[in-house]
Formats: sequence, structure tokens, C-alpha cells
Amino acid sequence: MKEYTTESIRNVALVSHSSAGKTMLTEALLHFTGATTRLGRVEDGSTVSDFDEEEIRRGISLYTSVIPIEYRDVKINFLDTPGYTDFIGEVISALRVADSALVLIDSVSGVEVGTEIAWNYCNQFRLPRFVVINKMDRENANFQKALASIQEFSEVRLVPVQLPWGEKQNFQGVIDLITMKAYKGEGKSAVEIPAELRTAAEEARVALVEAAAEGDDELLEKYLESGSLSNEEIVRGLRGAIRNHTAYPVFVTAATAEIGLAPLLDAIIDLLPSPADMPPARAIGKDGEEELPASDSGPLAVYVWKTTADPFVGRQTFFRIYSGFLTSDTRVWNQSKGVEERLGTLNVPRGKELFPVKVLHCGDIGVVPKLSETVTGNTLCDKNHPLTLPIPEYPKALYQVAIAPKTQADSAKITPTLTRLCEEDMTLSWHMEPATNQTILQGMGDQHIEVAVRRAETKFQVGLVISEPKVPYLEAITKKASAMYRHKKQTGGAGQFGEVHLRIEPLTPDQELEFVWEVFGGAISSSFAPSIQKGIQGVMKEGVLAGYPIRGIKVAVYDGKEHPVDSKPIAFEIAGREAFKLAFKDAGPVLYEPIMKVEIIVPEANMGDVLGDLNSRRARVLGMNTERGRSVITALVPLAEMLRYTTQLRSLTGGRGFFTMEFYNYEMVPPHIQQEIVAARQKELQAQRAD
Repeated sequence: MKEYTTESIRNVALVSHSSAGKTMLTEALLHFTGATTRLGRVEDGSTVSDFDEEEIRRGISLYTSVIPIEYRDVKINFLDTPGYTDFIGEVISALRVADSALVLIDSVSGVEVGTEIAWNYCNQFRLPRFVVINKMDRENANFQKALASIQEFSEVRLVPVQLPWGEKQNFQGVIDLITMKAYKGEGKSAVEIPAELRTAAEEARVALVEAAAEGDDELLEKYLESGSLSNEEIVRGLRGAIRNHTAYPVFVTAATAEIGLAPLLDAIIDLLPSPADMPPARAIGKDGEEELPASDSGPLAVYVWKTTADPFVGRQTFFRIYSGFLTSDTRVWNQSKGVEERLGTLNVPRGKELFPVKVLHCGDIGVVPKLSETVTGNTLCDKNHPLTLPIPEYPKALYQVAIAPKTQADSAKITPTLTRLCEEDMTLSWHMEPATNQTILQGMGDQHIEVAVRRAETKFQVGLVISEPKVPYLEAITKKASAMYRHKKQTGGAGQFGEVHLRIEPLTPDQELEFVWEVFGGAISSSFAPSIQKGIQGVMKEGVLAGYPIRGIKVAVYDGKEHPVDSKPIAFEIAGREAFKLAFKDAGPVLYEPIMKVEIIVPEANMGDVLGDLNSRRARVLGMNTERGRSVITALVPLAEMLRYTTQLRSLTGGRGFFTMEFYNYEMVPPHIQQEIVAARQKELQAQRAD
């Protein structure tokens, strides 16, 4: 692959709802430019972009792949992103390193939930973009309807730069409103616009020229004076409008039929910004914030946006250069980890293929193998000029599963495997839940978790079993109680003896154990106090009522007996433990459950359904308000009712609702639910004993 300078690079993210045709568009462009000799198909698993075995199995994109297209001495790095909501982390990572985006719309379905989410993230990253109405050759394809659906949603002026030449099975090419020519098929050669489409094209061109004029003050003056602009001026004005976000152009294609490809590529090169045209990147240096214009001569600043591990190839690190340039076999400083890394061979990726290059210029995207410390989100720079590039904000994963190893051999590898998976994917996380003794994996939804688990099996050879996580309940008491226990054990030789009298009373559940020694007159030596406390703490970890940790208790040891020969620390540990258990059972034991503060954002139309569903989840609604056509509901809901809420909310709102959740406090479990939890726990313990 040739060497490309900053001005000859375009980094373009392809985003849309699932199945709008992103992968097939890259496939068609590869074929059109001669990079491949045949057109692959998603159904056959033969596309360059979807090469992972899991993507082939499911027939959808799961990961962002880089597809460079060389055309007119420019390299366009297309970032083909997944459209399914569970894999939004891949989309955010791609948008972080893109300079512009192509938002694909299915000509039949119009705007769908994935399109809305992608569009909002493009707004967040302030990315110039095109709208591409794809699949114009489909039965029921409707250009105007698809355009109206995105226009209604976008709140930005959308200006067709092309009109379709026919629709459905009659779709044969595009009418270009800048050159006022028609382009059949791939669009390499121009012909006159058919007479029946001439009037519509002239009307649409007027709107295009107006939008272009508004993109540049000088052109606006000229347009107001003369009422027309040259083709070069239209292109210049459009470029300004796109970068100022005052208007976005609309294109039409049928990727699978390879229609409209050349005009689209020409427009990307002519209208979308190169890295050099973008505002300078911002990084944190020694003395605060620094601006980094895209230039080979600037200080080195490289952002790692994706890492993958492969049993055959090893670890692959994908990066984008924001300042400076890279050559093979150089040493760089990982500012995020504080370590030096040696870069071996630099490569340009195209799907799973790697093309070795000697140098990569500022603005380019590349991949390097076998970096030992570097993970997603790290910044590589020069040790003498340390810089840190910002990491985008990823949504918090709220779908949880409990993870357990399939076999004994898997248990040793579970921690490093989960760590590796989470290093690769910024929307995955895992932790140990001490209250339930479970390993919890958090993701964006059931598909996301399923893919991660299969990845652990195929890539890291670690078998994992998933189950619903247990709720981390707490056990506590509601009243005072006293108890005594005498531990006496006589075997041949010295025996064991210890007697403990103690009293317990409730504190609040956010407090742990308050241990008080009230033994006077030497009934028990104070040297046994630590042993008694140890016995009590052991019970508090394991629980008495249903096997959950005990919190919020004050224990006072006020009397007891000891034996001059047989009293040992172990005897008092056992006596303390058993006395505590007896007292706990008499002290009105209860379960406390975690209550979450939940903020749910849904379209106004779904408000009633969501509120009805919340009422069935023991929720207490704190407030409701409306922001820009969306309802925001704040409520307190028990965690036990929120375990599968991600899936439920999606089905209630057609995928348009989302929520955030944080721990609020612990509250007492209602008695009838407590009975069910305790009964289920007893059953579980009996089953364990039977095994």
C-alpha cells in the first residue's frame, strides 16, 4: 500500500442501525476500486469487513473493522462499525478517531433506533457527516420517505446532492445536482439527465445552491447578487456548510448492486475534511492543556482506540496518529502506563489483512503487533514530551451476569481472561461481589455478554458458565437480645472449655460491627476477647438467616466462665460464634436489600407503559419531567427488580429508552419477599449438602 500524507487521508466512520448496509458498502467500494476481484456477501460470510468467526456465524458486525479505500491518490480509512445497540462501545471508539461520518439509512425502513443513537454520538463528537440513503434497489424503496424520516429527527438542514434515477427494481443510477449530469451504475461516466427527471433536478439544485451559499459569507453575497454559483463554488460552499454543521448533504446508493459508488467517493474526497482540516486535537501535557494541529512536525501523540487478542497472531494494537509520525522499529513512551514500548512492524489493516509500511503520517490509522502493556485508551508519545489524549465517555454497562468456570482448569485462567476482555472493550467490566461470593460480568445487553463469553472460549480457551447474579442482600436485627453458649469438649488429655454471655442490639445497616467488652471481675480473661470477636466476625461474613453478610450490630460480651487448664482461644472462638447465632435468631432478624436510584429517559409516547412497568417493580417514583420530546423519570427501585431491566426497557420502547442506575441505600425487604428468599436459600443449602 502506498504512503499517504495527512492531506491525502480521510477517516470516515460508517454508522447506522443494524442491516442498513455498511459492510456491503465497504465490500462494493473494495471491488469497485480493484482491491478485491469478487464481491463478498454478508450471508455467505465472505466479506472483508466481517471476518471474525462469530460475526460470520451471526451474520452481523460485532467489531469495528478498518477498510482503507485508495481512490484518486487519496486513502479513505472507512471504519465499519456494528449497528446493534449492544456493541455501541465499538461505535464510540470508531467515532473517537474519525474526522467525519457516513450515516446510512435503509431506503425502506428509514430512521431506526440504531440510526438515532449513532446520530446523537456524531453530534457529541461534532463530526461533519453525509447521509447516505442505501438499498435504493429494494422492493418498497422510497427516497422521499427515508429522507423525511431523518430530516424530522436530525434538527439540521439536509440537502440532497443527488436524486435517485429510478427506484426499486428500476433504480439504475444517480442524478448529480452539482454537475447536473446522470451517472448510471457505478457512476464512472456521465450522461444527460433524462427529460422526465429534469424538472425535479432543477428544483432540487436551487435548494442545494442556497445551502452552499450559506456555507460561506463571500459566496452568499455573490449568490444574492447574481442568483447563481459555479460548480466549484457550490463544492466550496458545501464544504463550509458541512464543517460548520449548518447543512449535511444526502446521497443515494445501492451497495449490493454497486450503484452510485464513484460519485460518493468523489464527494467524500471533495467535501469531507482531511485530518489537517480538523480543529487541533487537545491533549494534557506537563504544563496543562496543549493544542496539537495535525502535522508530521508536531510532538508525537498517538491514541490507541482498539486492542484485540488472537491466539495465532497475538495482541494487535490499533492506533491513530494525532501529531507527529511513526516509523517501524521505534521506541515510544506509554504515558498512561508509564512504560516504554517498542513498536515492531507498522501495518495498515484491511479487515484481517495487514499491509506492512515503513512510515505512517499524521492523521493515519495503523496497527502494530505484540505490545505487552498498551491497552485501549492509552496515549503513546515521546518520553521527553509527555502527552495524554482524552478518552471518550462510554455508557455504563448495567446488564449483569454471574460468571463461573466450567472446569477446575478454567478457574485459574478466569481472572486474566476477564481482565483481557475488559481491556479490549471499554463497555465491559467485571468485579467480585463479596456479599454473594460471585464473579460479576457487566455488559450492554445479553448479546454483548454472549459474544464476550464465546470470545473467552474461542480466543482464550477458557470455558465460562453464566447465571443470573444473586442480589447482595444484608442480614440485620430489629431488637435487642441476649444469649449464652458453653463450649465443652473432652477428649483424651486436655479438653476445650469456654462460656460466653453476650448481648446484641441493632445499629444502622451502613455500620459494621461494634464490639464492646463489659466483663468485670475477671470472669473471662480479656486475652480471650480477640478470639470471641473473631468467632462473631466469622458468622457475620456467612450470615445466619439466609447466608448473606450481617451488618449494623453492636455486641457486648458481659459474662462467661473459663477453666484454668482447658480454656483456649479456639474454645472461646466457638463459644462466641454459637452465642452470637443464638442471640441473632432472637433479635428479630431481617433482610435488607440494595435500593437503586434510577433515571430512565424514554420517548414521551412510551411514558405510560414504562410507569406501569415500574409500579410492578416496587418502584417509588420521585419525579418526572420532559426534555426535548423525551420523558425523564427518576425513581427508587430495589436492585432485585432491575437485574434484567435493560432487556425489558428495550422491548417497551423499541430500543429507544435508556437508563442510568446508582446505589442509593439499603432498605428492609418486605416480609412476604423475605420468606421466599430465606426458603430458596434453605433449599439451596440442602441441595449442596446432598451433593
